[in-house]
Amino acid sequence: MAAALEVESTLTDRYQTTVPETVRRALKLGKRDKIHYTIRPSGEVVLTRAQVPHGEDLVLGQFLDFLTAEISRHPERLQAVDAGLLQRLQPLVDGVNVDLDAALSADDE
Repeated sequence: MAAALEVESTLTDRYQTTVPETVRRALKLGKRDKIHYTIRPSGEVVLTRAQVPHGEDLVLGQFLDFLTAEISRHPERLQAVDAGLLQRLQPLVDGVNVDLDAALSADDE
């Protein structure tokens, strides 16, 4: 029987923690993945990777993470959208109201 691997992490003042690398690897967790907690009557807590809800796009989070990393590594590659493209896109967003000054929700940050 294999020995159990034990690791620790620390809670911040805001009750947050970093999931240790060994746990992330064991659960195959990536950025934005969800964690499921099972609390047993004994007080033991079992941590597992949460199941992805039906209909959620598995690839979108990975793509957004890729974009974030690429922009961080190569900000010089960012280019302004040209006026011609903007005109072609306008019919797609007619009637959509966006407040660019509104604060992001916790999920969007």
